[in-house]
Amino acid sequence: MPLHLEIVTSERVAFSGEVDMVTVPGAGGVMGVLPHHAPVLSTLKPGELRVKIGDEVQEFAIGGGFVDIHDNRVIILADSAERADEIDIARAEAARARAEALLKNPPPNKEDLLKLEAALRRSTVRLNVAMRRRAHRSEARN
Repeated sequence: MPLHLEIVTSERVAFSGEVDMVTVPGAGGVMGVLPHHAPVLSTLKPGELRVKIGDEVQEFAIGGGFVDIHDNRVIILADSAERADEIDIARAEAARARAEALLKNPPPNKEDLLKLEAALRRSTVRLNVAMRRRAHRSEARN
């Protein structure tokens, strides 16, 4: 019996369907979810979310959120979620460069510093997901 997965943001449903496995960036570390997983409610940190359907793996960059696992259903309420093929690499690189430049002279306000660090993490995750997809596509062509 497969899992039913929904990845939802405030703007859209990024994914809804039957999957074989989900790997999420949980607050306590990466968590793999297979059918008949124990019920879990957890926060998610910004990171890479992987969805396995048969032999295919789809990757998403998520900006944190929550995961609810119960009765072979995985519901992810994400701050943001982008499939690898949706990520604009140039925009993600620009965001990372901007965050890195601003962190060279960190703001005195701790809240602003935390926001900058989070922006750097999000842009790095987006780049990692997009670049891995690009590398897989290049390998498949050769």
